[in-house]
Amino acid sequence: MEGPAGDRPGAPVLGALRGYRAYARRWVFLLVLSLLSCSNATLWLSFAPVADTIARHFLLSTEQINWLSLVYLVVSIPFGVVAIWALDSVGLRWTTILCAWLNFAGSLLRALPSMVVGIQDPFAFLMGGQSLCALAQSLVISSPAKLAALWFPEHQRAMANTIGMMSNPLGILAANVLSPALVKKEDDITLMMVVYIIPAGLACLLASACLWESVPPTPPSAGAAHSTSESFLDGLKLLARNKAYVILAVCFGGGIGIFSSFSVLLEQVLCVNGYSDEFAGLCGALFIVFGILGALALGLYVDRTKHFTEVVKVGFCLTSVVCVAFALVSQLRGQTAALAAICSLLGFFGFSVAPVAMELAVECTFPVGEGAAVGLVFVLGPRARSQWCC
Repeated sequence: MEGPAGDRPGAPVLGALRGYRAYARRWVFLLVLSLLSCSNATLWLSFAPVADTIARHFLLSTEQINWLSLVYLVVSIPFGVVAIWALDSVGLRWTTILCAWLNFAGSLLRALPSMVVGIQDPFAFLMGGQSLCALAQSLVISSPAKLAALWFPEHQRAMANTIGMMSNPLGILAANVLSPALVKKEDDITLMMVVYIIPAGLACLLASACLWESVPPTPPSAGAAHSTSESFLDGLKLLARNKAYVILAVCFGGGIGIFSSFSVLLEQVLCVNGYSDEFAGLCGALFIVFGILGALALGLYVDRTKHFTEVVKVGFCLTSVVCVAFALVSQLRGQTAALAAICSLLGFFGFSVAPVAMELAVECTFPVGEGAAVGLVFVLGPRARSQWCC
């Protein structure tokens, strides 16, 4: 895929001559979004690694603890459509600020049962806090593509999208590491809750104080200058008639469901065949770490070559092969080395293609708004996740 003349080497000079300008504060916006997404992901899975301790402390069942994570999937399906409308109609700045406050309020609300003595129904506070955080996820999950399109020049868009997108799995990795490290006994639950409030509060402070506008005063590229998004309903109609986008949305939406289910159910899949909890955690960590490394490498590659379509096709094909390998090898006992390698490759080929696929979704749906193009994919993702988890 070849970009316009201003996207090839020498683009910054040509862009300056044409009146385009990239502002340094775009990196502040990206930092806020990345921190917010990372914090939201840690809040999502913070209870799962210590579910037994949480259940004993609050006198809850395991099913109730599982619902504290599943509520993200339930909320994201209907409110994902609202998030699409908000990004394209309300604007990126106010959407991000609202998201940050919802995330911070949710982190506080869910901490109350462990900090205030005498609360009669702790599950209501825990579920209420998680529900607010789930609303925040619907708003933040598709924001990186919008930010990259509006604030970054063409030769940096894929990398900006990659950084914003990969902050979410980084948060998942942090939750899997931090929660067991912080909670050794029931009395440590309060400490865990407070620790997770800190990044949520910092993201809220930065979003409220440092984000001044939704779009830069001067567009960074020709694409941003001519980004005249269709109205919400007209955009959805155009997406439904765009064959290339429908194929991408169905394939990648299903991929999101598979990879999310893989992260949640990996321990259950491996442990029934004799593998330890520690090994399952190692495989999950390898999956995320290699996914982040692969995403950074692919982001640099497509920024230079613009081979979005080729990267997505190859990534999907290799991911399918590795998925089949995991399905077969995970049923065998004593295959620790092979499983560790397969999980690493699954992250490298599959997880890493996510930012490139999001950028391709924006590219193939112009002039539909970036929020609608990316957000609809993430509405399909939770639906697939719920089917796999059930």
